[in-house]
Amino acid sequence: MARTYKFQTQARELLDLMVYSVYSNKDIFLRELISNASDALDKLRLESMRNDDLKPLVGAPEIHLSADSKGRTLSVSDNGIGMNEEDLKAFLGTIAKSGSREFVNLLKEAKGSQEQAELIGQFGVGFYSSFMVADRVVVETKKAGEEQAWTWESTGDGTYLLGKGERGEHGTTVTLHLKDVDDESGIRDFTQEWVLREIVGKYSDFVPHPIILPIERQEMAKDEEGNPMEDGEPVTVVKAETLNSMKAIWTRPEKDVTEEEFNDFYKHLTHDFQDPMLRISSKAEGMSEHRMLLFVPTKAPYDLFYREAEHGVDLYIRRVFIMHDCKELLPFYLRFIKGVVDSEDLPLNISREILQQDRHISIIRKNVIRKVLGALKTTLEEDRKKYETFWAQFGPVFKEGLFQDHANNKDLLPLVLFDSTHSATEKTTLAEYIERMKEGQEAIYYLTGKNRQAIESSPHLESFKARGIEVLLLSDAVDELWVPSVHEFQEKPLSSVGKGTVDLGSEEEKKKEEEELKEKQTQFKSLLEFLQKTLDDRVKEVRFSTRLTESPSCLVGETYDMTPQLEQMMKAMGQDVPVAKRILELNPSHPILEHLEKRYQANAEDPDLSDAAELLFGQAVLAEGGQLPDPGEFARRLSKWMLKAMEG
Repeated sequence: MARTYKFQTQARELLDLMVYSVYSNKDIFLRELISNASDALDKLRLESMRNDDLKPLVGAPEIHLSADSKGRTLSVSDNGIGMNEEDLKAFLGTIAKSGSREFVNLLKEAKGSQEQAELIGQFGVGFYSSFMVADRVVVETKKAGEEQAWTWESTGDGTYLLGKGERGEHGTTVTLHLKDVDDESGIRDFTQEWVLREIVGKYSDFVPHPIILPIERQEMAKDEEGNPMEDGEPVTVVKAETLNSMKAIWTRPEKDVTEEEFNDFYKHLTHDFQDPMLRISSKAEGMSEHRMLLFVPTKAPYDLFYREAEHGVDLYIRRVFIMHDCKELLPFYLRFIKGVVDSEDLPLNISREILQQDRHISIIRKNVIRKVLGALKTTLEEDRKKYETFWAQFGPVFKEGLFQDHANNKDLLPLVLFDSTHSATEKTTLAEYIERMKEGQEAIYYLTGKNRQAIESSPHLESFKARGIEVLLLSDAVDELWVPSVHEFQEKPLSSVGKGTVDLGSEEEKKKEEEELKEKQTQFKSLLEFLQKTLDDRVKEVRFSTRLTESPSCLVGETYDMTPQLEQMMKAMGQDVPVAKRILELNPSHPILEHLEKRYQANAEDPDLSDAAELLFGQAVLAEGGQLPDPGEFARRLSKWMLKAMEG
């Protein structure tokens, strides 16, 4: 006769807490029960290696599902190790105590075991997820090698019934008396074939044992020879179908998997109709044992720049699906990576909160980053065309890592491709730039802007072009964010040609230019003071420089000033940006400056001089792609000067 027992350590409140806190998706219960059944099958196989009496009991391992839509029940059955009375009390009577964990501990203590127990459910609450969808759960079980069967039953109210059972064969059957379907709470009709197929396909497709479901089909009646009868009535036929593929492609040696199989798996995983651009596979052993099979898509998805979009790889634990979009395994700048990571060390019921704290996740994450960056480096070195295709799709996203992942900057920087003044069509790496540096050149020069055309037209480049010095052209919005945090590459400092002073040429040339600037500064001192006074509310300083060879003026910032493009980005995001005055640099050799100097010396009160100062400033703003504070006023002044020029 069955006896009533209380759960040994926790009451109904704790059961509810674990069931509804650990699991947010009601479908998970079937994954848990299937995992426990798979676990029991593995236990029997491994235990038979230590106990010869159990060897005859090890047959074809199978997990059977049985659904009764009228009776509203669902059963999960296995022919595994089974449980006796003590096991039921210990493992089902005590919440958060797992038989799998006990078994693994025994195996660790045993000497001479040659196989690793790939067991699931080491967190101890998986079985209790059944109460999310069932009003009553009945367990019928018989331990392999014992005569007596047992029955365990509970409604999840803090007590359970335990008594002798009638099961003939070893193994376990868990029968759930299902709650009513409730779409709002996520309780589906778990007696429907399509629902069971969907859940098994999503969570348990790679469980290594067949998951079998009897399927009813209507077929034409057949004669004695097995041929369909033309005039026969359709008959109902029940056939056992295996729902899972049992093919965890990432566990197979890479040499045994065809390219077509890899591509098919990628398409199944991502629903992408194109083959992947790059495949990355690896198996890690040691402090954390895990496998990964990752892919780089050929095309960037439409939502690549949506922060709310799904990104991250699928996490499996011993071939059991745990979660989609596992962001903890990948940094955000690698969000284009698709694939799976399968861990041997993580508990099956791990939550996102636990993921963030688990040391194994940290190890896996580092390994994933290392493998991805290593694969990209190999592609860059061995297949430049493919890498440039990758860069065209994902370059701006990848560069986010330069300010997000300082720990890996040394590995990221060599993989970045740049436009530069060296070629109108070919991109360059920093290493290639350094190989082409002029003798005596000490810095890697760059300039940011809205697009390549605008940057190439910038007056800031004039002196560099005249000397044949290459400048990197950075036109992605993300460039404004990473360049302030990256100071050097291969001991060569990165220097913006739009900031600070220009210091080019040999020591002799620099000395000569400095003397000429001092002479011009003295000669034009009064004009420079006038221009500074006129533009004082907008510029920090007016000075001559050797930066310009063709244009009369340009605006530059101090070394650590924010660029105009970054200011615009910050304002667009609704952030308050303090107004920063910049430096107006003038070309002392330009005819306009020579003409203005003569006009100023002739009549320092000439009203046209103020217009000239405003036009020089406005021209400098427009030349760098900026926005004039008052375009209408600039146009008026420009029209006035044009009219005077035409009148002679």
